[in-house]
Amino acid sequence: MALGAVAAVTAPLWVANPYHLHVLIMAGIFTILALSLNLLLGYTGQLSLGHAAFFGIGAYTSALLALRLEWSFWLALPAAALASGLAGWAIGRLALKLRGAYFVLVTISFAGVISLVSINWMDLTNGPLGLPGVPPPALGPWTLRTKNAYWYLVLAGAALTYLVCHRLVTSRIGRALVALRENEPLAESVGIDGTRYLVLAAVVSAALAGLAGSLYAHYTRFVSPEVFLFSYTVTMVIMVIAGGQGTLAGPVVGALLFTVLPEALREAVAWQWQMLAYGVVLVLFVFFLPRGIVPTLAAWRRR
Repeated sequence: MALGAVAAVTAPLWVANPYHLHVLIMAGIFTILALSLNLLLGYTGQLSLGHAAFFGIGAYTSALLALRLEWSFWLALPAAALASGLAGWAIGRLALKLRGAYFVLVTISFAGVISLVSINWMDLTNGPLGLPGVPPPALGPWTLRTKNAYWYLVLAGAALTYLVCHRLVTSRIGRALVALRENEPLAESVGIDGTRYLVLAAVVSAALAGLAGSLYAHYTRFVSPEVFLFSYTVTMVIMVIAGGQGTLAGPVVGALLFTVLPEALREAVAWQWQMLAYGVVLVLFVFFLPRGIVPTLAAWRRR
């Protein structure tokens, strides 16, 4: 962990190619998303296939506040997290009374509705044309426009997300979430309010996804309905499961690996074979590391 922290802090010094640094920035944003989804998937056992909706809500909220109301990034960022958290509370109160496949269907439907709103509400979102010109963050007289500066901002966001998740899952709340995941009727029989804790996890998870959406909007400086693509949610699920769900290091490893892997395949494999190679790698991961990278390495180390 110490070596990883040193490598992350010094990344702009040894990553000379701007495109490679861009890939690392995207890996940092996906780290936040994977950690947020892991709170639901890894610690409560609830699979949300609408997580991209919270990511998109955060991106649009931050972009609209910066463009229409001229808010600074430092005010738009917490507002984006708050908006996504409120959406998480609403969908949590509605959907977490359901379990299993019904919860999955509700989250997919929610993401679909939000995507349609972003496309059709032209006066607010500019529809399919999106919102160009989102201003970069500014810190006093300095503008965090360069990739080097933005890397440290994303790194701070990822570190904050990790600390929040660590504090949550190692507390009484985290133990309650794990108890609900393992045996919900037994957990409720000893006084754990299942709906209350699951809604809390949904709110925190959505707020962190909104944080990632805000960072994405101000980095790319453009937001469109593509932020609600189902492929983003699938990518998050792959990162959590392949890295190791129910662990804190797993989503970090999964986000780094599965952000860098497509770019590496793009350079190493002809374009018509890229998705085939990506699928083969996923199958190999599932076959040889069914519990994920981090839990498997931990088991090898114990043996």
